[in-house]
Amino acid sequence: MAWLIAAAAVLALGAGLCASAEVALMRVSRSGAGELARSRKGNRNRAATRLQAVLAEPARYLAVLLLARVCGETAAIVLAAAALLHWLGTGWHAFLLVWVIMAAVLYVLTGIGPRILGRQHERSVALAAADVLYPVTRILGPIPRLLLALGRLLTPGRGSRDAFGTEEELRGLVDLLEQRQVIEPGARAMIHSVFELGDTIVREVMVPRTDMVFVERDKTLRQALSLALRSGFSRIPVVGENQDDVIGIAYLKDLVTISQEHPEQESVDTVTSVMRPATFVPESKPVDELLREMQQLRIHLAIVIDEYGGTAGLVTIEDILEEIVGEITDEYDHEQPAVEWLSPDRARVTARLPVTDLEELFGTTIEAEDVETVGGLLAHALGRVPIAGSVATVAGLKLTAESLAGRRNRIGTVTVERAGVTAQQAAAAPGDEAEPAGGRG
Repeated sequence: MAWLIAAAAVLALGAGLCASAEVALMRVSRSGAGELARSRKGNRNRAATRLQAVLAEPARYLAVLLLARVCGETAAIVLAAAALLHWLGTGWHAFLLVWVIMAAVLYVLTGIGPRILGRQHERSVALAAADVLYPVTRILGPIPRLLLALGRLLTPGRGSRDAFGTEEELRGLVDLLEQRQVIEPGARAMIHSVFELGDTIVREVMVPRTDMVFVERDKTLRQALSLALRSGFSRIPVVGENQDDVIGIAYLKDLVTISQEHPEQESVDTVTSVMRPATFVPESKPVDELLREMQQLRIHLAIVIDEYGGTAGLVTIEDILEEIVGEITDEYDHEQPAVEWLSPDRARVTARLPVTDLEELFGTTIEAEDVETVGGLLAHALGRVPIAGSVATVAGLKLTAESLAGRRNRIGTVTVERAGVTAQQAAAAPGDEAEPAGGRG
């Protein structure tokens, strides 16, 4: 019975090689095979030529690989079971032991190991697999096509038309170009980010509701313009009864136009007179679909709603582009020191400075739940998103939002001073005026 065990091991190893070949063929692009065919001679050139033929009709050859792997695994299980049951008997414990042993063996020989081998040596494995697979498939004749037809009949749909996806082929081409130093690693990462857009949903890229700046519908054009200029946003959602009731979008250029052409209306007309319709999208929408829709509708901003119909956040074209090219900054973004003392009782700190560090700087104790940074502390005290000039007093410290940073115009620095400083010191602080009506977050 030892020969049964040996035969089972050989069959399991063969099934593992089929799995390794499948992974390698899925990772090698047609252009890569063409380059191998041009750069190799003799038998290696024959293998590369056959690899081109395999990749030209991958579904047919992958069906043969799958058939060989399934047959090898099944035969290995049957032979090993026959040998072990002959030695151990036919009790339930014998069947359990056979199942455990074969599961472990197949997991190693046809699961993990071969797939790692196929990824690490994809070119060599793909060439060797094509050199064997090409003549075998020709010998089988119409059988692979019949297998494919049966599979498509059982699983209809677009995905059943071809075992090779265009995306996988392009990924392989990009990897090859990066390996050949035709493109930079950054360009490769950017192209892969484009592929991943289809797997990214709006909730992952949106600006959350807590970071949004709103303007109420009853605010005047002057108040809305002041809010837009101070917040740094050119498009601001207009809300009705509450933040879940977004009724439109106020555009800075419309506000400026009215201000220049009809200045007498600034203090009379409300923001609803110039707002434009808002576009709403669900938070589960794929990002690539949203980008196409925004291009077709010629809009740059959409309001994101959750499953209950409430406002979850907003998303812009820039948010989607950042998923491809990374963080977008402008010429106004500069690296700021964490702490800059302006006087013994007054300092300029970054909005990301931890609250614990602020306590140590001014020798005070700040009690605020779920707040970790100075920017978050200011927002918590205000009850809304802070903009430049927003002021709040916490634990005897006067916090003033001083500047905006980044494309999303978040607070970059905050001036902190003891609440008991002199009037002259307070007057010297830039931007310490009260926040105008209309800003909400």
